[in-house]
Amino acid sequence: MRNIVAVSSLVLLFLLCTSGKLEYRKAYKVRTVVIDAGHGGKDVGCNGKVSHEADIALQLALQVGNLIEKNLPDVKVVYTRKTDHFVELIDRAGIANKNNADLFISIHLNSGPAAAYGTETYTMGLQKSEGNLLVAKRENSVILQEDNYKENYNGFDPNSPQSHILFALHQSAYIDNSLRFAGKVEREFKQKVGRNSRGVKQAPFLVLWKSFMPSVLIECGFLTNPNEEKFLNDKSGQSYMASGIYRAFREYKDELEAMN
Repeated sequence: MRNIVAVSSLVLLFLLCTSGKLEYRKAYKVRTVVIDAGHGGKDVGCNGKVSHEADIALQLALQVGNLIEKNLPDVKVVYTRKTDHFVELIDRAGIANKNNADLFISIHLNSGPAAAYGTETYTMGLQKSEGNLLVAKRENSVILQEDNYKENYNGFDPNSPQSHILFALHQSAYIDNSLRFAGKVEREFKQKVGRNSRGVKQAPFLVLWKSFMPSVLIECGFLTNPNEEKFLNDKSGQSYMASGIYRAFREYKDELEAMN
């Protein structure tokens, strides 16, 4: 009799599960974020009149991470670098994969004509304009400073448009959430920080190529624009930018977890 009752209970449990009345599903949580300060060490990135991209990117990355650690203690923050040293692009994605990151944020500064200004947030994808491709080619050219870059990147040539297009097809599985987060970043910059947003864009960035999670690259402004360089070197300006990225992350996290 006891065996019959036990079997009956298991059958009932199975029927409830398959009918949708009882569901065992682990709720999704955004538990780990990897923050990547672009460039570093022998690679200073682009230059302003008084500052280097690598230095400001690191300052912003550390501030964003500190805000997350302070206000969202359930989230683990991992940095690709916390000091001024060189990290190969392939290793940046590797750090994110090794830590099973739920989001990869790469922070950079832009370069262009002195009149160019504003923020841009990129996801991996086909370039929609020549300008997008030029930004990707500039950031991807970092690999020329790496040893064995041809072997590490399957013969990738940073000077070849065809090479960039081939890599654009990666990350398709994560594009929706990448775009979701990128949109929140640019909205924060425009509405809360008061920056000129140049929008969410897509381009084939090597630093995003092998990251197996939603990933974005944020261009926080143009160091080649004197006014933007002054703002991005100012402590208050950096605080505004870091706070904007943090708020975008918090909203992104809340939104995804509310879908459980």
